Amino acid sequence: MLKELLLAGFLMAVGLSIAGMGTHLYQWLAKQQAMLRYDGKTFLHAFGNLAMSFVCGPYIMLQMGWRQEAGGTLTMSMALLSAFVAFGWAFITGLIFVGGYFTIVG
Repeated sequence: MLKELLLAGFLMAVGLSIAGMGTHLYQWLAKQQAMLRYDGKTFLHAFGNLAMSFVCGPYIMLQMGWRQEAGGTLTMSMALLSAFVAFGWAFITGLIFVGGYFTIVG
């Protein structure tokens, strides 16, 4: 049972690492803030934004949870909810990328 728990933690770590790397890479190349969206000027832009939102979503969700309210306070329920969603999403992202890696490599 410990092996499964460590595997789940590893998959979340990989997913969150890829999300963070993808977010910063997108912001560097596109020179705009990364956000969850599916709009675009053309169908190709919309599909690119959707793919970026899927890969970078966990990192963006964590950033959204730490947004300050009026008066400089954090809402604990919003931070916990965004962390719960982000780590679940990071598990899915990590599962896809690690599964793809083992499919290609070996």
